[in-house]
Amino acid sequence: MASFIPISQSQTLFNNTRLRKLPPLFLPSPNLGSDFLAKSGFVRFQNPRGITGLPMKTANVVVSATTAEKPKKRYPGEAKGFVEEMRFVAMKLHTKDQAKEGEKEVKEPQERPVAKWEPTIEGSLWIANWFYDTLEEIIEKASVPSYAEFRNTGLERSESLAKDLEWFKEQGYTIPEPSGPGIAYSEYLKELSETDPQAFVCHFYNTYFAHTAGGRMIGRKVAEKLLNNKELEFYKWDGDLSQLLQNVREKLNKVAESWTREEKNHCLEETEKSFKHSGDILRLILS
Repeated sequence: MASFIPISQSQTLFNNTRLRKLPPLFLPSPNLGSDFLAKSGFVRFQNPRGITGLPMKTANVVVSATTAEKPKKRYPGEAKGFVEEMRFVAMKLHTKDQAKEGEKEVKEPQERPVAKWEPTIEGSLWIANWFYDTLEEIIEKASVPSYAEFRNTGLERSESLAKDLEWFKEQGYTIPEPSGPGIAYSEYLKELSETDPQAFVCHFYNTYFAHTAGGRMIGRKVAEKLLNNKELEFYKWDGDLSQLLQNVREKLNKVAESWTREEKNHCLEETEKSFKHSGDILRLILS
């Protein structure tokens, strides 16, 4: 027959000061083996005084074996999106004279500040060898589906370039056939676009964004020194350029969201090659 402890007797247990001072314990089943206890972070301690309320003189207490997760490594610019990461890496490859974040030493003529450049008409015509046709054909073809995100951004330069080359012809200049650095870079871009999308996107970004920054400075220099301040179509955009750039930033960030950290790093590592190829072409403007 079941029996009940009178309330007056049970209250003495709660009034026991020795019990009230005990910290809360998690007591695993005594049937758990020592292997489980070791893996779970339990340690055994003795209860030499036989504290009232503990079912046995040996109790198992949790000691946290869980270490705090290491904070995730943050890459410069990562909090603002992948485009900011690309911008950060690109800026470091400028000289101090070209950008305040620049770290590179001046070694080549095109690495000097644009204000110190001395372009020539003949050199400027080598812009015909540039690779915008190739870039825009790759984007239009979109052998990698994500490339389609970059169609009709408003940053395209092929049509503007064609107008400028026609104007030069009308002035009596001979337009050189594509050769040298222009062809080499075009072939490289074609290969990358098929085999290495992350590296190709690096070149896409650096080509178009550099042209809207340092490229415009070069355009003003060419116009001032050689063209009686005529502004070439190559350096004009339809619409608000800052908004066009922002739209492309968002598209680039969207595409990069599907990349692993390793793929993003690979894209960033391609920046130096992008600078080398564009530098080979810019060097011709000074020839």
